[in-house]
Amino acid sequence: MTDRDRTTGRAKGSPGGSAVRAAWIEPADKRVGILGGTFDPIHYGHLVIAEQVREALQLDRVLFVPAAMPPHKLDEPVTPAVDRVAMVELAIAGNPAFAVSRVELERDGPSYTADTLAELSDEAARGGVARDFYFILSTEALADLRGWYEPERLLALAHLAVVPRPGAPLPDATWLAANLPGGAASTGRVVCIDTLPLAHSASDVRARAAAGHSIRYLVPPAVEAFIRDHRLYLSNNTQRIA
Repeated sequence: MTDRDRTTGRAKGSPGGSAVRAAWIEPADKRVGILGGTFDPIHYGHLVIAEQVREALQLDRVLFVPAAMPPHKLDEPVTPAVDRVAMVELAIAGNPAFAVSRVELERDGPSYTADTLAELSDEAARGGVARDFYFILSTEALADLRGWYEPERLLALAHLAVVPRPGAPLPDATWLAANLPGGAASTGRVVCIDTLPLAHSASDVRARAAAGHSIRYLVPPAVEAFIRDHRLYLSNNTQRIA
């Protein structure tokens, strides 16, 4: 097994990760969903959203993009990227439409979505591929979009695939026109998808694991085993427990 840097998740000695880049996405993938996050850990809620958005939008691929340095969590402890990526890979195994992208792990600095989309768009252009990106986010995240880094550029690079959260239903056209960066002119870049929202979150999983409680049926069995075998989130472990 290739030795990896436990901070970045990069294979040591790899030339900028180019050896694994081809596995993220294929030239025939024209409609691509992007699901970013800390994935600390990935859980069934993430997988349900990804699959239901894939089906609703007839996506060729959904890329799971683990953040190296989430901009909103710079002061919080985060499990090393190599472990978070490993859990994502275990969780999505068996779904040929799902893939992991390490694009944010190979870039220095905070993991800004606009930069990620620009890199993926540039890569498609270099390959001569006309590709439509759909950035998947919750209604809660959408409400904060104006505060994101270069939200107008984000909207120019990708459509937004908005999904509900418990207690946060899908927005209507009036709300979108009033709150999107760019106002009413941006509403055509948004598609709302009524997925089945699951109530649990990664913080719920971490809290249960830290307390020694079962996380069965909250995460895939392979992820549950990885957390147990690597003793993640336990109060006597140096890994993330917050």
